[in-house]
Amino acid sequence: MLRIAMLSYHTCPLATLGGKDTGGMNVYVRDLTRSLGSLGIHVDVFTRSQDEHVPHILHDLGFGNRVVHIKAGPEVPVTKEELINYIPEFVEGIRSFVTEKGLQYDLLHSHYWMSGLAGISLKDAWKVPLVHMFHTLGEMKNRVARRPEELEGQQRLEAEREILKSADKIVAATLAERAQLQWIYKADIGKIVIIPPGVDLSHFYPIPVDEARAFIGIGSGEQMVLFVGRIEPLKGVDTLIQAMSCINFEEVSSGKPILLTIIGGDPDVDPEDMTLEMSRLQKLSNDLYLGKMIIFLGKRGQDTLPYYYSAADAVVMPSHYESFGMVALEAMACGTPVIASQVGGLAFLVQDGVTGYHVPDDDPIELCDKLKLILSDHELRRTLGSQAKNHAQEYSWEKIAEQVVRLYREFVPV
Repeated sequence: MLRIAMLSYHTCPLATLGGKDTGGMNVYVRDLTRSLGSLGIHVDVFTRSQDEHVPHILHDLGFGNRVVHIKAGPEVPVTKEELINYIPEFVEGIRSFVTEKGLQYDLLHSHYWMSGLAGISLKDAWKVPLVHMFHTLGEMKNRVARRPEELEGQQRLEAEREILKSADKIVAATLAERAQLQWIYKADIGKIVIIPPGVDLSHFYPIPVDEARAFIGIGSGEQMVLFVGRIEPLKGVDTLIQAMSCINFEEVSSGKPILLTIIGGDPDVDPEDMTLEMSRLQKLSNDLYLGKMIIFLGKRGQDTLPYYYSAADAVVMPSHYESFGMVALEAMACGTPVIASQVGGLAFLVQDGVTGYHVPDDDPIELCDKLKLILSDHELRRTLGSQAKNHAQEYSWEKIAEQVVRLYREFVPV
């Protein structure tokens, strides 16, 4: 039986989604681990402990697979700048756990650049192969940054290049990411394999609209546009809010309410504790007199997301950069059309005119036009949603996990 050490240093796969550092990567690590377990692969996921009250070992991923919280620095959330300092302690904590349990792994699989640095140390100590997935790239984030505080530091950029040299294989989510690694980072193309993330089709599937809307508490006469994701400038939520302000209700919905529901972040904390981006978005909503048309819901658990996706008339991803776009895949699996910026992985995942629409990023007028198109035409919504659901079937975790196992077997044959 293959034994894999999965590294997810800065964020736990069991964390509630929508927080500052929780999103598609959490879902990826969690669901990949479960799917590998169903194929008889043993996985231990190592992550930094952020809460002393959470048990250090949890069996929440099934099939005997574990999440192991390693004490590295204070057991509270800290900034990414601070996190870098505790990577050596994280590595030593893993080594101590492995020695204490008498374990031996066949392969390391790390996620995000800080986990990659830990992976390099463990690869050298254990003499095992290292597979790495970046999920996002510092150079790409810097290309779309609007303000100095959004820029990724030189330490990350250098670390990403070190990982590209040291890892035995790099998993890219799309052709776009492989091209970015090849041309911007000058990576060895022979090391890169394209394996997209998957979606749990037993969890994300179309729920009858009336049942989904009853669950989340919106009326049958209302239309709903949905955003799900972290609240940060990179996600382009301001573009979506501006687009909503351009919609003519009489023209699109015969005067019926159209809601924009935003899932993510902490919208109800005291002003001094609110993030700059959440504060900016709420002010923008007020300045545009959108009032009750926009609902900031905050974080929501994965168990409720299928209801929101199924209740929505459209899911919008107005990002300036996405390496893949897990939210788009989940929404499509629920039979909901997606309007997405034509950037990164979204340009590959969403099929323009088939499963939804592409729009240029940072273009509220074009986004408004596509929203009006979908909101005003029930038959179009139904057709796009049906095609989206069919397309999502190709990304079932069963299929994706088998590709990952084939990659592992290149290093550890049967």
